[in-house]
Amino acid sequence: MHQPHAEPRRSIYFDYQVFDAWLPSQHPKEQHAPVVIVGAGPIGLVTALALAQHGVYSVVLEAERQVSEGSRAIAFTRRSMEILQQVGVAHHITAHGLPWNCGNSFYRGQRVFRMENPHDPDDRFFPLINIQQQYIEQYLVDACAASPLIELRWGNQLLSLSQDANGATLEVDTAEGPYTLKADWLVAADGARSTVRALMDLKLEGASYEGKFVIADIRVNLPLPTERLAFFDPGWNPGNTILMHREPHGLWRLDYQLPPGETPEDALKPESLKARIDAQLAMIGHAGVPWEMDWCSVYSARALTLPDYVHGRVMFTGDAAHLLPIFGVRGANTGFQDAQALAWRLALVAKGVARPELLASYSSERVAAAREIIDEAGKSTRFMTPPTRGFRLLRDAVLSLSLSQPFVGPLYHWRTSRPHEYGASPLNSAEDDNALFLHGPGPGAPPRNVRLGPDDHLLDHLDHRFTLLLATEAAALPAELMAVIGEVRDQGLPLQVIGAGASQPVAGADQTLPDADGHLRDRHGLQDGGAYLLRPDQHVCARWLHLDAPRLRAALINAAGLQGARP
Repeated sequence: MHQPHAEPRRSIYFDYQVFDAWLPSQHPKEQHAPVVIVGAGPIGLVTALALAQHGVYSVVLEAERQVSEGSRAIAFTRRSMEILQQVGVAHHITAHGLPWNCGNSFYRGQRVFRMENPHDPDDRFFPLINIQQQYIEQYLVDACAASPLIELRWGNQLLSLSQDANGATLEVDTAEGPYTLKADWLVAADGARSTVRALMDLKLEGASYEGKFVIADIRVNLPLPTERLAFFDPGWNPGNTILMHREPHGLWRLDYQLPPGETPEDALKPESLKARIDAQLAMIGHAGVPWEMDWCSVYSARALTLPDYVHGRVMFTGDAAHLLPIFGVRGANTGFQDAQALAWRLALVAKGVARPELLASYSSERVAAAREIIDEAGKSTRFMTPPTRGFRLLRDAVLSLSLSQPFVGPLYHWRTSRPHEYGASPLNSAEDDNALFLHGPGPGAPPRNVRLGPDDHLLDHLDHRFTLLLATEAAALPAELMAVIGEVRDQGLPLQVIGAGASQPVAGADQTLPDADGHLRDRHGLQDGGAYLLRPDQHVCARWLHLDAPRLRAALINAAGLQGARP
């Protein structure tokens, strides 16, 4: 019988809540769900919320009875915030998080590189915002609890699974013993030590780096801005790297590399932690300042991915699918993009609207994204923690030159996590006018936000549906377009139409954005009659200088994989 920890975890800033365990004696013996999600971390919870927006019921299994221990992921990108806005929790994060956009690299007491992430006036969110993962999870848990289409089963540990052509059968352990749960579809969102991955004997591909880092969250009063700080080859930790981030509630995150051969057990001894944290504070001019430990751990950099994220009725997402180096804040931020990309496809397939083959495009897109990240992150990791003598010589040469040669500075660039562009996606239309556009996001590109008013942006108007953004000043949509829109809606496809440019509501459109100054249309290279088709994850799948009904129908059928649709 599974007996998870029932005492609140210790923290000097976060009040842990222990949730009631879900017990089989309180429910009917026959258990079935359209979708079962294993893991109630941020990625699993975002997947559940996105499915619920499509009207798909899911059961979320979580072995523990409280949110995760320690701050874990703390830096969330603009794209992650746009995804979290889509599932309804971004406003909590902006209310309590610390926004920032600059990173600094230091060597021998001198700042040798300063990186500033672009921040466009059209963006609602800062490039990055710092907040501890427990808060993200709590906001998501609260949102799930408010949805009648999500059942969170705390204290439920997966023991075994099998699958056939119709679904998966799970054996789940609880404090009362095991029970059987059947699912039409299973989502593995159970993290780096994925039980689902282990039960299916699936292997990650890639590289693991030998360097180990300590994470230490301390409460300390430092009069420093909310910016990333990286220190290379400091006197107290020669040849290694230290990172610092400010967190809410007066905390700072310190990541410092361990010398070769030191064990995690030795590194986490109180005397070792104190000596090194004191040395780092002294190095930045704050010797003797009092501090208090909240949480600490040890991690190593890994760049690994499954070669396929879809295995029959089982799909992988987040750290269950890939393990990425944290340099460049890639872990959770990549996982949010996974969850968003998976949920709309799975919802359409689970409801019988789309063919199951649609899920293959989730795997191809996100595996390609992971491999691209692994390539970029590998460069950052080899600079942060050189794996060989040759890489160390090269890194040391860059460090030395950077003291006097500014051109070397960009080699410190940490290649921040960014949204992947699905330029080769099979969901992109082959018959649109992409080649004729002079600017604007092309097929597969992530969305481009536009400020429409003091507290109004384009992405505020995009929800879980496909969106047709049509530039028009006409009083009504053309009849032939309305016919196609009605046809796909009758097949169950969620589709909204936004008219851009008309001063009065456009008949047939769900929303009309006047765009009096033309800024929205200019940003997208649109003139009257032109249009963009956006997927539910907001990526572009087609764009036209002048939209016609046959090409709209073909693009929707291709992007959504509609069951029995005629081209």
